[in-house]
Amino acid sequence: MSENNRLPKFPDSYIGDKAKEYNNSNWMERNQKKTTLLCIQYLYDTKLDLLSTQDFLEDKEYIILDLGCGTGFSSEVLAESGFRVIGVDILKDMLYKAKFKAKDCSNYNSVHYILADINYLPLKENSIDHVISVSAYNFIVSEKRELGDKLKTLNIVATTIHKILKQAGRVVIEFYPKDEKELELFTSSFKKNNFNGFIVKSNLKQKSGQQFLLLKKK
Repeated sequence: MSENNRLPKFPDSYIGDKAKEYNNSNWMERNQKKTTLLCIQYLYDTKLDLLSTQDFLEDKEYIILDLGCGTGFSSEVLAESGFRVIGVDILKDMLYKAKFKAKDCSNYNSVHYILADINYLPLKENSIDHVISVSAYNFIVSEKRELGDKLKTLNIVATTIHKILKQAGRVVIEFYPKDEKELELFTSSFKKNNFNGFIVKSNLKQKSGQQFLLLKKK
């Protein structure tokens, strides 16, 4: 999200000088890192423990997929929190900056970046423990105008995430649905593809703005 609380335009807001501006924004860095810490907290949510196969996360180096990692703010926090991180983004300008910064990171060996389309992740089946996505999930359908195209794309992504996740893998997506209709579009795509889950809102009456989708592989 931008500092003036308006949704940026994809990919225009993340290429060339815009990518540099994003990466150099202290506000953006604080916001993204704060949100990532919240996503980690939700990853260990007790309600997720009881969904599908009952389990409890341990204190170990889980492999986390940072979906739409951008310039690496979220990946940095995940690595510093003790996870092994695979950051994926489709934009070269953003990923280049993430890789450049990673060289100076004390947890450099814990982070691996991949240039890839979120719709077609080049990862092996059952290879990822958990998935976190910060302020990126909206953009996978941002260029789709027809409902059928949006549904197809969302189903592809949900199916792909299900395949790469290990048994009972968890997913935390922070995103900004514009209304209840779009929120249902996103959540139903996962429920149709063998995930259980629920939405966390800062305000129960909230119909748009920042929300968190917490999921667990059946």
